[in-house]
Amino acid sequence: MKKKVGYYGVFLALALVLSYVESLIPFYFGVPGMKLGLTNVIVLILLYLYGPADALIISVTRVILAGFLFGNAFSIIYSLAGALFSFVVMALLKRTKKFQIVTVSAVGGICHNLGQILVAVCVVENYHLMLYFPVLMAAGIVTGLLIGVAAREVLIRLQNLADKR
Repeated sequence: MKKKVGYYGVFLALALVLSYVESLIPFYFGVPGMKLGLTNVIVLILLYLYGPADALIISVTRVILAGFLFGNAFSIIYSLAGALFSFVVMALLKRTKKFQIVTVSAVGGICHNLGQILVAVCVVENYHLMLYFPVLMAAGIVTGLLIGVAAREVLIRLQNLADKR
C-alpha cells in the first residue's frame, strides 16, 4: 500500500507540473480555449500500466487540484466534464484491445472537447455553441495524436528500463 501511495504522489505531482507548464504555454492557433492536454500523457500511462481505477483517481484529483491552483470553479467544472467523458471512452476503447494507444488518445481528445462543450451548452443555455464542435474536434484529434505518440514513447522506454533490470 505504501508503494502505491508513493506512485500516486509521483504521478499526481507530474500531472500538476504538466498542468502548470501547459498554463504557461501561449497556444494560439485560432482555437480559443484550446490546450495541448499534456497531463493526458500521465493518464494514458496510468491507464496502460496500472489500470482504469488508478488512472481515474489521479485524473480527477489532478483536475480538482489544478483548478484550485491555476484556475477557478468554472475551469474545474469544464475540465472535470471533459476528463471524465474522455476517460470513460478511453478506458472502454483500451478494454476492447482493438485500438493502439495513439488512437485511444485521439478519441479521448475529441471526447474531452465534446464533454466540455456539452457543459458549456448547459451553462449558457445556448445549443448554438455546438457549431464550434467541428473546430474543437479537429483540435482534439491533432492534440490527441501528439499526446498519444508521447505516451506510447514513454511506455516503450519504461518497458525497456524494466527489461534491463
